[in-house]
Amino acid sequence: MPPAPTRAGFILTLTFCLLFRVVPALAQQTVAQVPDREATAQSRDIVEWYEAVGTIRPKTETTVESQVQAKILDVKVRPGQTVEKGELLVVLDDRELSARAERADRAVASARASRNQAREAIAPAKAAFDNVQADNQRIKTLFASRTVTAQEMDRSEAEFLRAQSALEQARDGFEAAEGQAAQAEKALEEARIAAGHARIQAQAAGEVVKRLAEPGDLALPGKPLLVLHTGRALRLEALVREGLISRVKLGDAFPVRVTALAVPGAAPGLAGGPEAGGAGGLSATVEEIVPSADPLTRTFLVKAALPETPGLYPGMFGRLFIPLGTRQAVVVPRNAVRRVGQLEMVTVKDGDTSRSYAVKTGQTLEDGHVEILSGLAGGETLLIPGRTR
Repeated sequence: MPPAPTRAGFILTLTFCLLFRVVPALAQQTVAQVPDREATAQSRDIVEWYEAVGTIRPKTETTVESQVQAKILDVKVRPGQTVEKGELLVVLDDRELSARAERADRAVASARASRNQAREAIAPAKAAFDNVQADNQRIKTLFASRTVTAQEMDRSEAEFLRAQSALEQARDGFEAAEGQAAQAEKALEEARIAAGHARIQAQAAGEVVKRLAEPGDLALPGKPLLVLHTGRALRLEALVREGLISRVKLGDAFPVRVTALAVPGAAPGLAGGPEAGGAGGLSATVEEIVPSADPLTRTFLVKAALPETPGLYPGMFGRLFIPLGTRQAVVVPRNAVRRVGQLEMVTVKDGDTSRSYAVKTGQTLEDGHVEILSGLAGGETLLIPGRTR
């Protein structure tokens, strides 16, 4: 025979039964439906925008190039590294340049010695000329008094002309030697400057963004070695079609959208105006308009300055929005539209009943509304589904 149930077993069985009855009731009390909210489909003016696509670029970009032809021994920086003004960037092989400077130095020493010799030759030539000139004056005086013959007078004149020519030659030689010395000094200066170009330094503080050469490469004048961004200021360079360029003026501020800065999952709405922002929304001021259209794309290049923004880097894709005017549109709260498969649906309250209608949405606005292109006429009362809590 089975053993008789004990008092403890009876109490345990009763407890389980109570739990099975109480837990569903608690669950029903916990899960409650929030009532639907009502909203009105509004008919109002909205801004229509033209979207000009472009690229974020630095306002100041420096390309580092070599001014001499030489082999690259070392590149001291890498992309992403911050450099200060005067910091060493690239080291070139300076053996040939140094040898050229040494030859120029020796040429300067030789030219200076020749100049000194030419200067010293002037003094004896001048002394000889002075003596001959004095003798010539004395002979002229004696010849006037018929004390000396004409032959002696002619001999004195010839000696005077020879001494005068020798003095002029000495002076001309000094001037030529001085010119050669100056030319040699200039050549030495150029050689020293060229030797100094073997150590390429940063001309301004900035950040290295591209490294285009490696040790062992041949550096040539005009061949880029590095690219530096020498300022933090960025701007959007966008292409505006020729029919709208008259709407863009220097100093104008326009909304800018950088998709990479948008909050994940947020709707890509536009800034409501130049002063508004949002997820990924900025305001840019036009600084430059290239006064010539691209004949292939029929667009003008517009450069608009951007504010300093964390996470904004050169090369990012951006959009510049130019207002075209206002138009009448029907707008509803964004959460009043629900997606059912490929359809967009709204629930319209009709008296005590409600019906679902398919709609087509358009532009998303920053104030939490979305444009309805078709399906509503405006003035309808919509039901916004509540959430469970």
